[in-house]
Amino acid sequence: MIILVLNCGSSSLKYQLLDMQSADDYTLMKKGLVERIGDVVPDHAAGIQMVLDALVSPEEGVIDSLDRIEAVGHRVAHGGEYFDRSVVVTPDVIDKIDRCCELAPLHNPANLMGIQAVEKLMPGKPQVAVFDTSFHQTMPDYAYMYAIPYRFYEKYRMRRYGFHGTSHKFVAEKACKFVGMDIKHSRIITCHLGNGSSVTAIRNGESVDTSMGFTPVEGVVMGTRCGNLDVGAVTFIQEKEKMDYSQVNALLNKKSGLLGISGVSSDNRDIEAAAATGNERAALARRMLSYSIKKYVGAYAAALGGVDLIVFTGGIGENAWPVREQVCEGLGFLGIDFDAQANQVRGKDVVLTRPGSRVKVVAVTTNEELVIATDTMNLIRK
Repeated sequence: MIILVLNCGSSSLKYQLLDMQSADDYTLMKKGLVERIGDVVPDHAAGIQMVLDALVSPEEGVIDSLDRIEAVGHRVAHGGEYFDRSVVVTPDVIDKIDRCCELAPLHNPANLMGIQAVEKLMPGKPQVAVFDTSFHQTMPDYAYMYAIPYRFYEKYRMRRYGFHGTSHKFVAEKACKFVGMDIKHSRIITCHLGNGSSVTAIRNGESVDTSMGFTPVEGVVMGTRCGNLDVGAVTFIQEKEKMDYSQVNALLNKKSGLLGISGVSSDNRDIEAAAATGNERAALARRMLSYSIKKYVGAYAAALGGVDLIVFTGGIGENAWPVREQVCEGLGFLGIDFDAQANQVRGKDVVLTRPGSRVKVVAVTTNEELVIATDTMNLIRK
């Protein structure tokens, strides 16, 4: 089954075309990126048309007709409380995605435009929505509720939703297979670390807590997001600096995190390079990143009643071995016998603990597009 996977952002879209036989047997036929949507490229419909043209291009195309595409899978950022799994797109699904736009104003409108563009350009083609939030819908209420007046939950559905769900689910399953562990009888902590980062506690294959909250700004230190922050500090800055909502939002989401602390970059690779030359603020930013992750690992080990497997993934998790080492340093009391030499690799699936370690630590590569393609295939086949 040939499936087109679309990940529409506010000003860009990523795509992959996969020939799926099963989750373990597939061929990546083509992938790419369309940027500057709303500028050079007029809108998402025009961007998707460029993708479709590229797929059937006589020079660089990989299929002779768009009819060979049997379904389209979409990454959708926010499914609210409506969706606890991936679904075939229907008018009712579109309506509910639209209702979640106020919860994810930067992402859901773009995701919706991608779905609507495919409806226009490929009428009748089956589509599937795969939600970043759905994996975390198994969290208990005491984990997802905020201690603010309950009426805000009733009125606005303000609660912890969590994100990166497709990645957390994928790497937990992949890591269990990698080390020969039964995910249905395991306590797992997954660390998806990139420009946006989150940590998830998984018990017997289900998410029971996660670090991102109502929005992706909560949790560990990130590239440009502040992570956990005293809300009193926010109101203090807002008053002192005479800032409006949009300025505060930009400060916390786009000007904080590694960028705000280091003054160098939001990219951990640049932070590592600057720290190696003696830049103290870059070194501080890296320590803050590792420390914030370590605290979540400890907290989730407590929430799970122990831990059997810790997983690192994402651009930082897969490649930044110094961060992995700093996170695991001092965690021997949990039963981790960390292998610093085995850890010094980038971009590979690798066990990071010695053979006798009671708790296993691994780094594995994630593949969110494969999750979307697999869910799409399974739903359309049904």
